[in-house]
Amino acid sequence: MADDGLRAVLPEALGVPAGASRRKRRLWLAVAAVSTVLGMLGGALLAYLMIEPSVTKENDSNKAYDAGQPPFTVSVQPEQSAPSEWVMVLDRTLTDEEVRKMKASSDVFSYLKSLGGRPLAYAPYLEHAPQRYLEQTAHGSMEVSDTFKMTVMSTRQYAVAINDWEVTDLTCRKSTAQAVVGQPPQGGAAYEGIRLHLPSRADEPVLTDDTQGQGEPYFGSRFIEVGNGQSSGGLRVEGIAPRGQVCEWGIRVHYNDTYRPEGRWVQLQDDNGEPLRIRTESVPENPRQSWVFGAMPWTSCDEMPEGDDCYGLR
Repeated sequence: MADDGLRAVLPEALGVPAGASRRKRRLWLAVAAVSTVLGMLGGALLAYLMIEPSVTKENDSNKAYDAGQPPFTVSVQPEQSAPSEWVMVLDRTLTDEEVRKMKASSDVFSYLKSLGGRPLAYAPYLEHAPQRYLEQTAHGSMEVSDTFKMTVMSTRQYAVAINDWEVTDLTCRKSTAQAVVGQPPQGGAAYEGIRLHLPSRADEPVLTDDTQGQGEPYFGSRFIEVGNGQSSGGLRVEGIAPRGQVCEWGIRVHYNDTYRPEGRWVQLQDDNGEPLRIRTESVPENPRQSWVFGAMPWTSCDEMPEGDDCYGLR
């Protein structure tokens, strides 16, 4: 009975004439139902069309903000840990008492640093490097590197790829070091990272990893990627200055990102916004004091035969 009453009242509520036939009433009810559905769909579509421009505007705003941020920042720090094969240079000679303490010390590296020594590292021989690279480095003596870690950071939402670099504004002067102490290598693998000489040789920086590609141009097949959720990337860099020289230099890098797909060269800057300057030192040409130890007893280079390079220290 209630259903019959609803069927009687509902058509009139929807505007169906009271005397209309049952067939016409059903048609009117169907039209009303379709109209209601279309109204609901129209409302939903209108709401979507109003939301989409808002989302697009917000995305455009986020992209503009992202593009306005520096693509990356760079910090350079000397290697902190003592390498297994190292050289220490000092700007003065050691006293007899300091020499005695040095030879008796259980931590020669730290003792010499406490006297003002500056640590360098023996550059491992890149035995898997291409012959063309080995021919450039075959000087008959060991090379010494001034090693640092370069960290690249970015807060960009989209990826930034550094895919090339070059040395800039290279200046060198004579080393003032007067004493040098070395713990020569006893074999061992190369460290993971890159290497370059000053001035740079062809294809440098090269990969130093003890893997396939050692001695090949680093940026020939690799790049440093930051941004896009990857906040930082880093490299261990072996810089090799000419013997007897202290050099300062800068770096210019090439990068690509979403906003500059064609790429751009930029000069790296320090925390003060000035061009970044990196100091790279080698052993002095003719040190007044020089010793080696480790695999052999403490030995002064002056005691070695004429023509012996004293593990690269003279």
